Amino acid sequence: MNDLDHIAQLIAVHRKRSRLTQHELASRAGVSRLLIAKLETGRYPEIGFTRLLRILHVLGLDLRITALNLSRPTLEDLQAENLNGEVS
Repeated sequence: MNDLDHIAQLIAVHRKRSRLTQHELASRAGVSRLLIAKLETGRYPEIGFTRLLRILHVLGLDLRITALNLSRPTLEDLQAENLNGEVS
């Protein structure tokens, strides 16, 4: 799963938790409902940073930038440890 797919899934989950329709979210974020629908279904490869932030902010979400820490395990690393029965 790429990062935009993961963000799109989170947008769909938070939109539904907020009890917003795609149309309501789109209207509040100043984007089209079609953009929201395509984003949530993984059919919109690029939406632009400004549009993405507007959508996230309507949902009370934000993006964070942190220093890269290559020593931290990835989600895949942790899942592999779980499958192998190792304790993290």
